[in-house]
Amino acid sequence: MWQGVQTRIVGARKGDELYLIPDENDPLPPVGTAVRGAVEDERRTSLMRTHSGLHVLCGVVFRDYGCLVTGGNMEPGVARMDFNLPEVPPGFKEAVEAACNAEIDADRRIDVRTLPRTEAFAIPDIIRTATNLVPPEVEEVRIVDIVGLDTQADGGTHVASTRQIGRLQVAKIENKGRGFRRVRIRIAD
Repeated sequence: MWQGVQTRIVGARKGDELYLIPDENDPLPPVGTAVRGAVEDERRTSLMRTHSGLHVLCGVVFRDYGCLVTGGNMEPGVARMDFNLPEVPPGFKEAVEAACNAEIDADRRIDVRTLPRTEAFAIPDIIRTATNLVPPEVEEVRIVDIVGLDTQADGGTHVASTRQIGRLQVAKIENKGRGFRRVRIRIAD
């Protein structure tokens, strides 16, 4: 908000500095204008629910099938996660959806803490991605723990417990090449 005018920020881009990307239909403040920012709570909450849902999905697929994450993406309420799953077992989609919703119904607490790098990396399976994405210069690692299901290094925002996620629907399973499967999810109220 600036001089009574609102400009919505729809994204950000990192370069030498952080660049905010305004909605193309919104006016821009003149250079040097003081602005006040606010988080759009509905969007942020939806992203938190979706991100926590992805962690439940990751925890279930790792626990039940031993697969690591090879990629992913999310928008409010919808997301995808790619796994190094060579074959899709019969009933996989239904089994994963049921297991995820059982974990959500268990109302598991989601804790966040920061640990020194050496202590964090001493936790078994703390990296659930096929490639470690934590840069070597990071000395303090943020840990997200869905207590009893999934503990991993992560920098995103989360809800406080799995019940706050809502229902998780496995919308589609896609073959993304030899040994890689994409799981698309939706979060429903």
